[in-house]
Amino acid sequence: MRLLLVLLVLGAARPLACAESHWCYEIQAQAANTSCMGPDSWGGECKNLEQQSPINIVTSKAQLDHKLGRFSFLGYDRKNEKVVENNGHTVMVSLAAGTEIAGGGLAARYRATQLHLHWSQGLDRGSEHALDGDRFAMEMHIVHQKEKGTSRAEEAAQDSKDEIAVLAFLVEAGDQKNAGFQPLVDALSRIPRPGWNTTTSISLSELLPEEGRLSHYFRYLGSLTTPGCEEKVVWTVFKEPIRLHTDQILAFSRQLYYDQDQKLSMTDNVRPLQPRGQRPVFRSQAAGPLLPLPLPTLLAPTLTCLVAGFLR
Repeated sequence: MRLLLVLLVLGAARPLACAESHWCYEIQAQAANTSCMGPDSWGGECKNLEQQSPINIVTSKAQLDHKLGRFSFLGYDRKNEKVVENNGHTVMVSLAAGTEIAGGGLAARYRATQLHLHWSQGLDRGSEHALDGDRFAMEMHIVHQKEKGTSRAEEAAQDSKDEIAVLAFLVEAGDQKNAGFQPLVDALSRIPRPGWNTTTSISLSELLPEEGRLSHYFRYLGSLTTPGCEEKVVWTVFKEPIRLHTDQILAFSRQLYYDQDQKLSMTDNVRPLQPRGQRPVFRSQAAGPLLPLPLPTLLAPTLTCLVAGFLR
């Protein structure tokens, strides 16, 4: 009889234990009447600090890799109805089959599965990655799954460290509204609570900077930025930011909530920066001025010719 009572108590306590171990962001963990695990308490591979994400990218130390060429964006221009969901951590857009990327120095073709965003009410702390210590208002992640081979030999050759390819786009505040983003911003008011979803008609290409501006990017191997933080991601962080009007950025914090009671605004859904360690970070091409030599050096031959002309 005593054993039966113990089992009943354990069975009743299990749902509570699961609820208490639910992961969340720091702003949620600090809120009153919440019992969730903030970033410092995340389990899984999140404790492994060797190849975790996000990181601060020191642009001057990024190594040039000539293999990092342009991307091919397949199906990105397809405009159709997409499901937009408040999943309790972010706003997520599900992507249908036929949206893929190739090139960009990737070892295979990758199929897009979803996109989501990270943000803050502070316009300098909403991105997960940082460039030279500077963070941005938001960061958008387009998540892709590697298309695997069909034979056993091909499957054995798959590198688990790049099973997922994430394209990361930094977002900064601008003076003009971004028309391509507006349908997504308009959808936020229809999904304030976790578990709610709606649809909106958008194409990925309308969310991004012009394709010609996407040749500059950084590349490194890292992890998912949410539990269990599996280290199987090849990251591409684009240098060219997306620009949204301040009101469009703040709409995410004002319209979405972490809780069903709509008491805790969904904001600061950002994992803290992780140590880069010994990992190399690569860049797609050399950045810098169009004129690689100092101006006096370039003008010296011209001045010499002019002086010689006057002395004749």
